[in-house]
Amino acid sequence: MLLDPNFKRTVVLLLEHTPDGAIGVVLNRPSETEAREAVPDLRAVLLDDEPIFLGGPVQPDTVIALADHVDAAEDDAICGSIASLEYDDDVDRLHESVSRARVFAGYAGWGTGQLEDEIEEEAWFIEPALPADVFSADPERLWSTVLERMGDQYRLLARMPDDPRMN
Repeated sequence: MLLDPNFKRTVVLLLEHTPDGAIGVVLNRPSETEAREAVPDLRAVLLDDEPIFLGGPVQPDTVIALADHVDAAEDDAICGSIASLEYDDDVDRLHESVSRARVFAGYAGWGTGQLEDEIEEEAWFIEPALPADVFSADPERLWSTVLERMGDQYRLLARMPDDPRMN
């Protein structure tokens, strides 16, 4: 429902939500750039052809890495065993604590009360994230997949073409 093209048919994972605002990453916008080339320190936990994802329009030079941790601390976990990959992690031992990672360039950000206002305006659909969403093998289809999961009233929207006039 947002007019901003940065968020058209996106799935955003909220990483942090406080009274001061919120931060998230777009899960379904892979780029043309290979993550292994751009972030060589993470080679041990990145798939061979894993792209960098466009995490959002805010600070596109910022890198955020999410990882599937073997033993994610409950207070650090974002979704299941998914937590951020901290820069002080020993990159030589990552493969022992992390089974896979995904890299995002930039993020989505909201100021105080902004996200709450957008939710009240029904600009966003809300659905609990699943760890599989973060590492979707088919990110271009993730938006439809999440809407399908939400039930009957969202299925028609999930199957609607990007431009209904072309149907």
